[in-house]
Amino acid sequence: MSDESFHLTPVDVRRYDFGSALRGYDKTRVDQFRDQVADELERLTRVNQELEAKAKGFHEQLRAFRERDKALNDALISAQQLRAETREQADREAQLILREARVEGERLVEESRGDVRRLRTEIDALERARRSYLAQMRAMAERQLAELQFAEGVAPPPMPAPSADNGGEPSPAKSPSWLDANVQAE
Repeated sequence: MSDESFHLTPVDVRRYDFGSALRGYDKTRVDQFRDQVADELERLTRVNQELEAKAKGFHEQLRAFRERDKALNDALISAQQLRAETREQADREAQLILREARVEGERLVEESRGDVRRLRTEIDALERARRSYLAQMRAMAERQLAELQFAEGVAPPPMPAPSADNGGEPSPAKSPSWLDANVQAE
């Protein structure tokens, strides 16, 4: 007999009637054995049901663990992708910041070069103005000296002509020594 064709329950064992025969088995002992078999079948059925319930619970836990494992793997893959995307974005932003900083640095350098050129031009203009002022002062001082000498009756020395080599200033060898000392002190 196979398990599929024969299903025996404890109730089937208790209700089964063996019939009577002459010189048959002891009825009390048969009833007693039938009760024992029925009790054992009940116990085995309960154990089987408990094991099936446990197995079902284990299958549910296994399914839940597999779902969690799949969710964790998906989360891990997503986190790795997000990390890679974040790194790429940070690299792109860093490159952009570097390009902007280079452009700004080049702009500042060019601006500084323009400022330096402008300052050099202004310094050159101021130097020319200073020389012109000193030449004018020297000429005025020499005129006044000549006027003083004339007023004292001393013949004035000849007036020096402005020299192109000195930026329009009279030649230093021809100016009085006290004037040269004052001009050089400035």
